[in-house]
Amino acid sequence: MDNFRNRHRNRRYQAYVSLLGTTQIHFRNPYIVACWSMAFPGFGHLLLNKYLRGYALVTWEMYINQKIHLNLAMVLSFNGQFQAAKEALDPKFVMLYIPVYLFAIWDSYRTSVDLNKVYVLAERENAPFNTFSIGALEINYLDKRKPWLAALWSAAVPSMGQLYLHRIVLAVSVLIFTILIIDGSNFILSLHYLILGDLRRSSAVLDAQWLLYLPSMYLFNIYESYTNAVENNKLFNKDLKNFLLRNYQPKGRFFTIRSRVD
Repeated sequence: MDNFRNRHRNRRYQAYVSLLGTTQIHFRNPYIVACWSMAFPGFGHLLLNKYLRGYALVTWEMYINQKIHLNLAMVLSFNGQFQAAKEALDPKFVMLYIPVYLFAIWDSYRTSVDLNKVYVLAERENAPFNTFSIGALEINYLDKRKPWLAALWSAAVPSMGQLYLHRIVLAVSVLIFTILIIDGSNFILSLHYLILGDLRRSSAVLDAQWLLYLPSMYLFNIYESYTNAVENNKLFNKDLKNFLLRNYQPKGRFFTIRSRVD
């Protein structure tokens, strides 16, 4: 149940507030979106709120990467062990990786450009949208959040920033992927030995194949939570402005505020 009933059929809406999160259209830099897809296929689509396509690409990336041992080959090549890197790659599946990787970059760029055009039209139409949704399990409403706090929680534990912004679906999926990466790479165990000063054992327990997923996943969560907090605040200000214009300023009359002189 939400606080909005559409009496007219608008062609485009700027946002939708549901029990599981707030989805909105806003202007994005297509090159930044494409770069995130380059870092990890699917991340660019998640930034665009294209969740089904994004999750499909993220799952495929992790599956095919594990099959061909691409991360391990990259680590070996960084260390100058080129022959070992060649032997680590599985040629049976390696050709499946390249087309999907290029598609993720191209499609996220194309979708970002299209959504920017849709955003311009939606902003001009300025159609009303729901700002409050309540159900048996959850309550979600449009309000202002602190971007630095969202980034800080994401830096502490990935997915906490998304929970702070009430992006439930993304938070759950990020938490699942993070647990898989942490468990597969033995990162916490390695960090434990590092704190104890046992550098040899800390390096020995690390799994390079899983570890290389962590930097892009970690930085993406910080960036995504921060930018969405900023855009949610803009959306809140825009909705409040439209509410005041529609309800407290008679058509054809404009109020001015003058300073009082005692």
